[in-house]
Amino acid sequence: MSMLKSNGPVLTAVGALGGLMLSGLLASPVAAASLEVIANSLESPRGLAFSPVGVLYVTEAGRGGDGACIQSGSGSEVCYGATGGVTRIWKGEQQRIASGLPSLALPDGSEATGPHDIVFNQIGSAQIVIGLGASPSERDTLGEVGKSFGTLISAFTDKRARTVGDVVVYEETSNPDGGELDTNPYGVAIQSGKRAIADAGGNSLLSMDTVGNISTLAVFPERLVDAPPFLGLPPGTQIPMESVPNSVAIGPDGAYYVGELTGFPFPVGAARVYRVVPGAAPEVLVEGFTNIIDIAFATDGSLYVLEYAKNSLLSGDPTGALTRISPDGSRTLIVSEGLIAPTGVAIDSTGEIYVSNNSATVGEGQVVRVVP
Repeated sequence: MSMLKSNGPVLTAVGALGGLMLSGLLASPVAAASLEVIANSLESPRGLAFSPVGVLYVTEAGRGGDGACIQSGSGSEVCYGATGGVTRIWKGEQQRIASGLPSLALPDGSEATGPHDIVFNQIGSAQIVIGLGASPSERDTLGEVGKSFGTLISAFTDKRARTVGDVVVYEETSNPDGGELDTNPYGVAIQSGKRAIADAGGNSLLSMDTVGNISTLAVFPERLVDAPPFLGLPPGTQIPMESVPNSVAIGPDGAYYVGELTGFPFPVGAARVYRVVPGAAPEVLVEGFTNIIDIAFATDGSLYVLEYAKNSLLSGDPTGALTRISPDGSRTLIVSEGLIAPTGVAIDSTGEIYVSNNSATVGEGQVVRVVP
């Protein structure tokens, strides 16, 4: 995924962050932060969340297994295994408190799809999205075990997980973006009992109620971008790039904020954060990022943007970046060194920042605390 340019992204005045407008080309000072490992040996860590009592949880997409195989949206063959899970981090200790969740991955365990994100409702029940990253027809070939992919599950209240809603079925029947059938629930947030789900495969933001009914909140269309030189196309040729929205957070103003990874050719500076108000078209809040993987708000209204790879997925460089956008629009690069294929960010009530890290190296994933 992609990196920030050294001169920083452009912030565009087309939205409100904490009620304040962003404008202009803002400088990007760098904070002198380091990383402290608080959990390790994780299997493809993804989203992070705090429970209502302040305990930190991280989803693990697993390493797949030797079960049935399907073709992923990227064209790779990925195979099933019940290797996904959720780990709790509390008082200096980590414990995998949920195991046996569905996972798809390459034979070496990499490029895993499984439990992607987690959020808690007010009574402490975990809401977990399970990805798919393929067409609905591919899920069917997995048989019974396939029914868990592309869903939202609720867990922990009675020690058992139950499926709340099926995003795959909604993609089949509604296809919000009108493109090829493809779904990959990746990010989830909760507000007033309703879950907002970022469907990276379907290029949409969905709403799911407590009984699993789904509706479309927003669709993020393709954009034309310059074709990379290695394609050998005539100079000036533009090709379509998908949005790939993969993260969602509730802002201080109650609106939904959505970060996008972007699709091929993953150009540097093309990723955006959108502000979404139900019933209105998405507005670009900030742009100039590359391959956003997660976003989160702090209690002071600052927006934190996490990039999976700050130099683009095509660069081969897995270095990520975490940037803070203050309510006045100023931007600060918090940390980049040591962030290797990071995937999730969470901020506690005191302002402490945690990131899931090293997600692409099987069995060596981490959760790190950002030390100012």
